[in-house]
Amino acid sequence: MRTLAAVASLAALLAACGDAAPPQAPAASDRIETPVTGPASPPSPEGEQGGTADWHEVASSADASRLGRLDQAWRMARAEAEEKGFADQVEALGPLVDPNAAQAGRLQPPPGTYRCRTIKLGSNSPGGLGYLEYPFFRCTIELTPGGDLILTKTTGSQRTRGLLYPDTDRRLVFVGAQAWGMDETGYPAYGDQPVRDQVGVFERIGAERWRLVVPWPKVDSKLEILELVR
Repeated sequence: MRTLAAVASLAALLAACGDAAPPQAPAASDRIETPVTGPASPPSPEGEQGGTADWHEVASSADASRLGRLDQAWRMARAEAEEKGFADQVEALGPLVDPNAAQAGRLQPPPGTYRCRTIKLGSNSPGGLGYLEYPFFRCTIELTPGGDLILTKTTGSQRTRGLLYPDTDRRLVFVGAQAWGMDETGYPAYGDQPVRDQVGVFERIGAERWRLVVPWPKVDSKLEILELVR
């Protein structure tokens, strides 16, 4: 079974029914978002991450637990950002930082190129920054011959790549991993380097607007948001 087929089946059914401290990442000032020219690892026509359509079979128990504490991450991350003097910046983001902004239907973004930016709320270390906002860079959505739907952030010094799995009528689940620094031209596989792993929810929050929300990421923040727009 492939991811796309499972998403299609889920959509049809819905229509019919009406932590140890991780190694220190580079300082924020060192992670300037600049393009990387190296190619992404090519998708496998046989399906990536085991070819399963169930994210529970891929994500580690620790990452599944992080996802289960998504509501707590939203509350604590927003509260910390506001307490550290970034209330105006958070408020200006509107639906992007509204935990309840997810919309039903059209969860899968069409394959192609997107503008994307990263927002980080809260800090995972004492004295860390409560808010980080990066400019827009480039992301892609791919549909492989094997039916996998892949999200890749292709530019910047923190890039991510992973699969989007069906979950509910308002969200998909992302399971992937990050490449760090300007010297890496590929992406680690999920599970190869746990500190690089990312598991989050992927939601549509507008007509041509989506977000990936990663609770309790391994570096920097309590909550990381990747916004995608056409």
